[in-house]
Amino acid sequence: MNLYQVSARKYRPNNFDDVVGQNHVTESLQNSINSKTVSHAYIFCGPRGVGKTTCARIFAKKLNLNNSSSENDFSYNIFELDAASNNSVDDIRDLVNQVKIPPQTGNYKIYIIDEAHMLSKSAFNAFLKTLEEPPKHCIFILATTEKEKIIPTILSRCQIFDFKRITEKDIFNYLLKLSKKENIIAESECFDLISKKADGALRDALSIFDKVNSFCGKNWTIEKVSETLHSLDESKIENFVNLLKNNNIAQVLVEFDLILKNGFEGENLISGLIEYFRNIMISKDPISMDLLKCSSKAKEAIINLTSFYTTNQLIEILNILSNCQKDYAITTNKRFLVELCLMQLSSIENLNTKKKKIKISEPAKEITETTESANQNQITKEETIS
Repeated sequence: MNLYQVSARKYRPNNFDDVVGQNHVTESLQNSINSKTVSHAYIFCGPRGVGKTTCARIFAKKLNLNNSSSENDFSYNIFELDAASNNSVDDIRDLVNQVKIPPQTGNYKIYIIDEAHMLSKSAFNAFLKTLEEPPKHCIFILATTEKEKIIPTILSRCQIFDFKRITEKDIFNYLLKLSKKENIIAESECFDLISKKADGALRDALSIFDKVNSFCGKNWTIEKVSETLHSLDESKIENFVNLLKNNNIAQVLVEFDLILKNGFEGENLISGLIEYFRNIMISKDPISMDLLKCSSKAKEAIINLTSFYTTNQLIEILNILSNCQKDYAITTNKRFLVELCLMQLSSIENLNTKKKKIKISEPAKEITETTESANQNQITKEETIS
């Protein structure tokens, strides 16, 4: 019987070349191995699901393989400690005692401490001396999502590598390759949607990939993927934008009611509108076009709207949407809050349309001259009387 394995584990990188979007880290680590300038302590920090623990494992394996012709992966020389559940002074004391024992084979014992920021202050203090001057055969790698919670005395003793969020483009390309390996036929918009939902975390993208694969099978459509992820696709958002553009308040409220009946939340619509109007703003200047986050299919419609909305209008629209999103969690009547937001957006006038101008005719020359003569006669009369 073949046991199912999730994609995040099945396709976990075994080499630095397979790591996605962290070249600045993988190249530095590989160069340090090649030049034999390996430090005794590292901190890998960054958002969740971007490859911190994966890179730590690859680095740990390569450190021993680089000094041995053996095909063994030296997994018994790699020790992982979860600081979230082992954060006391006693846990660190046990680790310090283990550090003194040299490896039976290979040159290094590597200790990977995951969620290192969860260690208590007392545990950090107990760890200080060993971290500063460990035995020559020992290397520490601390992985954390919250570097600011690690005390400065620990930070000063480690080489720090900041892992960045993985771009939507890198996630898209990775999922595209993965779909070919899994013999999945899918529209490109499906991977666009998953990349946005992943929010810069490849592990999250792979979890979503598995979820969609379970529901859609080997043939994916954007409608099915949107249904699976409970997400409003770009065509629905575009329909709302057109209604708002035409100031059609009644139809906007009807369409919003249909969305609620289909199981979506008002927050889903507001988030979609924020992204859409943001893209319109970005498309106004070619310099910022690289920041555009949309499918190639929606790009043309977004660019066409740049001439309809002024910059001031877009700022006002985004401000209304932002306030609605901020108040959504705390309001008691969520539906009315979104309806009010939609009514406000539908009522914004297009400043580009020609407004009627009031023409003020110039005063007749004769009237001006008559007025001047009357004033002069009045002055002469007053002088005569006096």
